[in-house]
Amino acid sequence: MPGAPLEFYYDFNSPYGYIGAHRITALAQKHGRTVAWHPTLLGAIFKVTGAGPLPNVPLKGDYSLRDFARSAKFHGLEYQLPAEHPFSPVAASRAVIWARGDGAEAAEKMTLALYDAVWAQGRSIAGAAATAVIAGEAGFDAEAVTAGMNDPAVKQTLLDEVDDAIKKGVFGSPFVLVDGEPFWGADRFDQIDKWLETGGW
Repeated sequence: MPGAPLEFYYDFNSPYGYIGAHRITALAQKHGRTVAWHPTLLGAIFKVTGAGPLPNVPLKGDYSLRDFARSAKFHGLEYQLPAEHPFSPVAASRAVIWARGDGAEAAEKMTLALYDAVWAQGRSIAGAAATAVIAGEAGFDAEAVTAGMNDPAVKQTLLDEVDDAIKKGVFGSPFVLVDGEPFWGADRFDQIDKWLETGGW
């Protein structure tokens, strides 16, 4: 019997989430798992943790900007810092919630399209209009995406999932729960691989 899906939490402001989004499916499939895609809102989470965006932290901020680019290139991904950062990820997150109604593959497709627009092309996804354009380019019905982002049920689902993420201890992006075991950061994927291989330690 296949194990439970890997619960993948991410915020579109996170370049490490961008890296993780491009790696998580292959990692899951290697171990006969699937992925549950959970867009979240670090702004709300930071209110609980007292943290803030990495680039805004003295000393650490300068390093993070260097590491964003270096890490993306290490994993063979295009990288471009968007002109607006941090930005509101709400519309993009709602678009993923809407797409998820058609299954994990649709959620992944939407996630990667939006992540690539921001971090590979430096484009804006801040707002429903920009998000719908990119979704349309990825093959989604832009009008349906717009309606989905404005659906009260989708809006509430996102809020509920952010609350649920906090209750589960999620505090960063990417954050992966493997059968309840938490792993924070794209640099923990090798540990996730070994954990799934061995059953933990």
